[in-house]
Amino acid sequence: MINIRPVLAGLLAIGYLLIPYLFSLSKGPSILFLPHPVLAGENLEQTDETTKLLEERNRINRIVEKGLDYLARTQNSNGSWTCRVGYKLNDTYQGEENDNVGVTAIAGIAFLAQGSSPGRGKYADNVENALRFVLSCARETDGYITKYGSRMYEHGFATLFLAEVYGMAKRDDIKSKLKKSTQLIINSQSTTPPTDGGWRYQPAPIDSDISVTVTILQSLRAARNVGIAVPKEVIDKAVNYVKRSQNPQDGSFNYQLIPPSRVSFALTAAGVTSFMSAGEYNTPEVKRGIDYLMKNMPTVYGDYHYYYGHYYAVQSLFQAGGKNWEIYFNRVKNEIIAKQRPDGSWSDDVGEPYATAMATIILQIPNDYLPIFQR
Repeated sequence: MINIRPVLAGLLAIGYLLIPYLFSLSKGPSILFLPHPVLAGENLEQTDETTKLLEERNRINRIVEKGLDYLARTQNSNGSWTCRVGYKLNDTYQGEENDNVGVTAIAGIAFLAQGSSPGRGKYADNVENALRFVLSCARETDGYITKYGSRMYEHGFATLFLAEVYGMAKRDDIKSKLKKSTQLIINSQSTTPPTDGGWRYQPAPIDSDISVTVTILQSLRAARNVGIAVPKEVIDKAVNYVKRSQNPQDGSFNYQLIPPSRVSFALTAAGVTSFMSAGEYNTPEVKRGIDYLMKNMPTVYGDYHYYYGHYYAVQSLFQAGGKNWEIYFNRVKNEIIAKQRPDGSWSDDVGEPYATAMATIILQIPNDYLPIFQR
């Protein structure tokens, strides 16, 4: 009798190798079907296990697609999404509903993570329209990407979005705005001790916190990946700031270096991802941070911190891999999937588009498609 296991394994491997070719011939798939273990080339002959993984990945991708369909339906005619534009206050998010450039960038990233880009894929038009809105929010004078009083958080996500799109579509209109937005970040790095090296709410070099800093570091990494100049000393100073923000006793990260401060799962996930965005993956600081995350998983679903925390935690644990990744993602994916609404959306106190974009990004991380999220 012919052993069919190696045959099936070979077909899976060939299918993976054909993905780039299929992308070049079509406008992109509506969903990505291969799970991360197959992408990594692990245990290809264990076809029973591989089949289960394929089925689970496809199930998750169908759920993601339902969420992306919701985002596509609710995009405004100007390319934006409407959510609260405001600020975090203790454990809540305060603000007024308006076109939100940060949420628009995050939603655009969710579509990019699926495989769509300007001119290609099921959500090509949505990406193009989001790009048009983000570009329109960039100030000509200094490159600051802001709308209705949005701050450096939103600028960071918008710069990340521009960099990822530019990596797929080398357009001059994107490059010029991306260079300016990156330079504004460089100019805004704090030079004031003890906050030197990080970034804060406003584009001024006078203060820092870990949550804004991680958003900025990711945007700088994405910009460097596509050829935008970022001085090494900027990254080195940022890494030094992040290291000083960590508590060596338990691996957690402080919100700010100026007391009184606070620590949390979300802030620690941000801190660990900051290291990885700067190219530090297996350091003692990273390992201590991962240990803290695994011991302090959040138990409350749905507030602003929930999606923010898991957006960074899923990146750091995916990068770390191993048993911790399996334990973490098996729990979080089921928690998030259970909260999807019949119309495909998720919700929190920022708004449905924000929660839905974050949820779909988190669930798509194992697809390993978008460069900023790759191992």
